[in-house]
Amino acid sequence: MTARTPRPPSNLLDGKSLLDGTNVRLLDVLSVDPRASAAELARRVGMSAPAVRERLARLEEAGVIRGYRVDIDPAAIGLPVAAWVRIRPGPGQLPKIAELATRTSQVSECHRISGEDCFLLKIHVPTIGALEAVLDQFLLYGQTISSIVVSTPVPPRTPAAAEPAERRNGTSR
Repeated sequence: MTARTPRPPSNLLDGKSLLDGTNVRLLDVLSVDPRASAAELARRVGMSAPAVRERLARLEEAGVIRGYRVDIDPAAIGLPVAAWVRIRPGPGQLPKIAELATRTSQVSECHRISGEDCFLLKIHVPTIGALEAVLDQFLLYGQTISSIVVSTPVPPRTPAAAEPAERRNGTSR
């Protein structure tokens, strides 16, 4: 993927819907196989490879496609313990939680959430003792509530692209 400064995500580019049937099919294929070549994508959606590359570039520029990532199994690299941690910062500590999460390599996700807690973190560590050490760092700034992951029946996946307008409206070409 070439380096681009993405625009804010939008379903429109130059006044035209980005999520037509072809782009939805491209996104569906890429969500299953992000390494699919332009030629393979073209074959799957019935277009030429240059046309597919142009569509992908538009989706990237619009911020619909944010990147292409490697999915690494944390357990395979020595981090078999996963936990979700909710954090309720103490007064004035909110920015410090985000800063610490950014600096803490064991944090793979950090979400600002609504409700009683302000943050939801996903942490990967080698042992429960290592989890305790990470939690202790966050306890300086607020209260933590942890849940250890015992299994993942539905692994992380890309959300399905929205249906094209013609299918939503009950019309077709």
